[in-house]
Amino acid sequence: MSIEDRAKAVAKNIEGKAQEALGKVTGDPEDKVEGKAKQAESQVRHGVENVKDDVKKAID
Repeated sequence: MSIEDRAKAVAKNIEGKAQEALGKVTGDPEDKVEGKAKQAESQVRHGVENVKDDVKKAID
């Protein structure tokens, strides 16, 4: 597991939540959608890191 990769995923999630909230406040549906997409990307990144961890544990 790369702590740096996990941190980037967390940052992307926070960025997405902020953008989604901004879209809700301003009424901009594009910002809401982009924010949700960033949150989904963050979940995928976390999933990739989990798989990497599982593979590393299986090898060790």
